[in-house]
Amino acid sequence: MNADLLCERFGIGGRVRDSALRAQARVADLRYGAQEIVAANVLHAFLAEGIDESDLAGSSGYGYDDAARARYESLLARIFGVERALARLSIVSGTHAIVTAIAACVPPSETLLSITGPPYDTLRNAICDAPHALARNGLEYREIPLCSEGIDLDAVLGALEEHRVAAVFVQRSRGYAPRPSIGVDECAAAFAAVKAAAPKSVILVDDCYGELVEVREPTHVGADLVMGSLIKNLGGGLAPAGGYVAGRADLVERVAARLYAPGLGAALGPTLGFGRAFVQGLFQAPLVVEQTLRGLDFAAALFDELGFEVDPPAGAPRTDIVQAIRLGDPDLLLRFTAGLQSAMPLNARFRPEPGAVPGYAVPVVMSSGAFVAGATIELSCDAPMRAPYEVYLQGGISAAHARLGALFAARAVSG
Repeated sequence: MNADLLCERFGIGGRVRDSALRAQARVADLRYGAQEIVAANVLHAFLAEGIDESDLAGSSGYGYDDAARARYESLLARIFGVERALARLSIVSGTHAIVTAIAACVPPSETLLSITGPPYDTLRNAICDAPHALARNGLEYREIPLCSEGIDLDAVLGALEEHRVAAVFVQRSRGYAPRPSIGVDECAAAFAAVKAAAPKSVILVDDCYGELVEVREPTHVGADLVMGSLIKNLGGGLAPAGGYVAGRADLVERVAARLYAPGLGAALGPTLGFGRAFVQGLFQAPLVVEQTLRGLDFAAALFDELGFEVDPPAGAPRTDIVQAIRLGDPDLLLRFTAGLQSAMPLNARFRPEPGAVPGYAVPVVMSSGAFVAGATIELSCDAPMRAPYEVYLQGGISAAHARLGALFAARAVSG
């Protein structure tokens, strides 16, 4: 559904319509070749796995011998090119998966080194500041800011010499901060340098928002573990909850022991009948990610035409499903989120208001009308109420809906 049709159907005119038509022309010829390769890779994984319908029945209770869980985790391992994956309903978020992996891989008195600057607010709070934070239980934490070229390898190598680093941490996505996302090629160079300088250090990657966006995943270029949420890219809009950890088998087992109990490991974890949704969501995830990227490219072009700074620009290589739009004014943030909310399939009549969010030092305003609560593969946005007053647009299961949301938000900020 093109911008002209959407503008006509929803009564959008004037400057916003003119900008939308120019934006549509700019993105009309974009090609998403990486998603074609990703789709072929996912198809290959499914055919190699050979799932039967009877595998999807699932289990309750302890979840022993849950075939749906076993098949799904094997699919993830194939897609990530790793020895093993752990994907469970009982991992309730990406933050939960990441913190569990850090706790399992970094012993007390040893160092976790973040080489992509401070993690997103909620995660940094869990590591450093919250009651019972990891640092309060003996973990040493250090971080190296990103430089103008991305990861500061000289500073990383210096820190590896100075500290006893058990694990190096990389956050690929920008999160909700004015910083660049990190592509797999940049990860590859950094991982090679880390492994050469500190071969025993474990490389942990927060892959949230980045899965299936590029042809390769961080695990294909040296990451020991990747972690994330199943209600983002991999869920394909169908997974109802859950998170995952994938990578080296010994590290996944350590995470399972931390998540459940030593000696029980990964033997527990019912799918409660949701195995079909997980597997089907993964099957259609490449298509959903492509639709998301198409919608975000239109939004980037539209807000650029309206005079706002956007990152990344339309048509630039993307490494995640987050579009930053610098509005520069708190009132415009509120108007943007209200406009986007009015395009949601659920709760379109709600008006977003800034509020406290655990882990954030400032109020956050967000728009969401997801069928799966909090599913950021569905169209949504988040905006911390702090300078430079950027809004972070994410997701969009259909490009048409993402375009409509961008148009409604643009009309709101231009009114």
